[in-house]
Amino acid sequence: MSETLATFLASTPLLEEAWRVCNIANITFPGAYLVEKIGSVAYIAFSGRQMTSGSDQKCRNLVALSKEDGGVFAPLYRHSEAEEPMVHHGMLKLFFSMFPSLQIQIADLMGKVKSIVITGQCIGGTTASLSALFLLCHLLSLSVYPPMSVLCITFGSPLLGNEALHRSIRRQRWGENFCHVVSKHDIMPRLLLAEIVNHIPHIQALLQFWHCCMASPHLPVAGLSSQVPNDLKHILFHSVLKDLELLTQADDPSESLFWPFGSYVFCCQEGAICVENVASIMKMMHLMMATGSPNQSIEDHLKYGDYVAKVSRQFLQARNSEEGIPDSSYEAGVALALQSSDLTDKEPVAVMAKECLQMAQHSDKPNLNAANLAIKLSKIVPYRAEIEWYKACCDEADDQMGYYDSFKLTGASRREGRVNINRHRLAQFWNSVIHMLESNKLPHDFDRRGKWVNASHFYKLLVEPLDIADYYRTGMHRERGHYIEHGRERRYEVFDKWWREKSVAEEENKRSKFASLTQDSCFWAKVEEAKEWLDNVRSERDAMKRQQLWHKIDNFEAYARQLIYNKEVSKDVLAKNSSFSRWMEEWKEMKSQVQQITPLFPGFVDGKVVP
Repeated sequence: MSETLATFLASTPLLEEAWRVCNIANITFPGAYLVEKIGSVAYIAFSGRQMTSGSDQKCRNLVALSKEDGGVFAPLYRHSEAEEPMVHHGMLKLFFSMFPSLQIQIADLMGKVKSIVITGQCIGGTTASLSALFLLCHLLSLSVYPPMSVLCITFGSPLLGNEALHRSIRRQRWGENFCHVVSKHDIMPRLLLAEIVNHIPHIQALLQFWHCCMASPHLPVAGLSSQVPNDLKHILFHSVLKDLELLTQADDPSESLFWPFGSYVFCCQEGAICVENVASIMKMMHLMMATGSPNQSIEDHLKYGDYVAKVSRQFLQARNSEEGIPDSSYEAGVALALQSSDLTDKEPVAVMAKECLQMAQHSDKPNLNAANLAIKLSKIVPYRAEIEWYKACCDEADDQMGYYDSFKLTGASRREGRVNINRHRLAQFWNSVIHMLESNKLPHDFDRRGKWVNASHFYKLLVEPLDIADYYRTGMHRERGHYIEHGRERRYEVFDKWWREKSVAEEENKRSKFASLTQDSCFWAKVEEAKEWLDNVRSERDAMKRQQLWHKIDNFEAYARQLIYNKEVSKDVLAKNSSFSRWMEEWKEMKSQVQQITPLFPGFVDGKVVP
């Protein structure tokens, strides 16, 4: 993905345009942002002249998103693991101070543009990142198709959140939506990787200095750092460099309170390199800063305009130059990246930088992993085929119960036991696919490739009814609640999303016969809920609650009849002794009884009292 992004940025004006509007925001809109439309692209640029909210200015104070956001970022923590996604508290408060107006601006852009680029420098970059996360969450909740393109580009932005935030963004496949540009020696993006609680006054003074310089970009950058007291520069530079060195020596990114996410473009006079591996990002931050000085660490934060102007040209120069480039494409890639980082002649840093880049190259082999997965997919075909054979036998059986009810009611038999083993084998395979995808070990467009979208969808339609049957057979609904809300595995929700987000929607012709598999994989879970409603409506004495239950049952019947009319159900749904057929018979009988009672008791169903 990093190579793809690098090529994309080098061949489009996005980076230069993002910096242009960012610079305007720095000069003209302190503490705010601007919105500019260019054709079908809208740019939202947050000024770098901002201070984080909160009187205490705790530079490394993290807060759980779920406790502060009112559900704005819910997709990021809805399926979070033991550790919750957390972000810098002051930066989150700053974002929410602009949130009301931002919502209005984004609502106005919806439907008018195809892409939104959100950008910002310094602390404005973290506000841009939070705004992009909000927009991605918002678009996900709207299920907008085709989805609006969202790209966040930051310049010299400090880190935003913890490892859990990084994992959540990766799980949503949103890492490719974030590009963080970091100049070679700039101290700002590195600050939160260090223990700086004792240097808060120095940081505040540095921010004020930068803000003054951003307001007057016409001033030459060289020598500006002389206005900053030497003790302040040296204390910050050496403190951050020391902590960075300790962090990278640990070889374990989890030691850090803050984690990067997305892709990082490290730029200097010689060019730029793009890295997305977390350990490599942290090591490059350390190695590049180690070649600088206290003055450079201050001045580099003000040089992004110069670096951005050279990035495209330097990318092309590096790729067109053949001098000293190895024959091996892999070694050539590392050599060019090292050349673009301007570390080739700086021993021993050059050796460590080469090892770092080699680690980044080796850490992910997405295409090779995808090829290996395809082989594994072919090896699990027999498990799937055996379940298909089982379904065909059930659908033709003399008991006329069908696939779902046969597995639910006779799950202890030898045949069903074999099917159960295959069900678990398939679940293990597809869980591993999702894990690899969320770990960035597969190509960035893997979840949009027809082969995998179709295979996962077929698996879901075939196997999820068995999961539902097992859930209700074992009584899990009495312990946890009904399946859809409390028992559904996350892989099925992921596959739902893949199917909805297919890049090219397939037009379906009207079916001439019933589907081989019911097209709603949760159909049987809805039948189980409808069975409970029917039982409850018989015994419910409260007229209003009885009316609500009656309304739910009516809606389910209409939904089921529509599926049948469209022939989107398998023949097992209509089997004489299936749960659905028995439910329909009971429902018809009850409606018949009610029709006889209603003239005598007009308020029986709707709860209205007739005088």
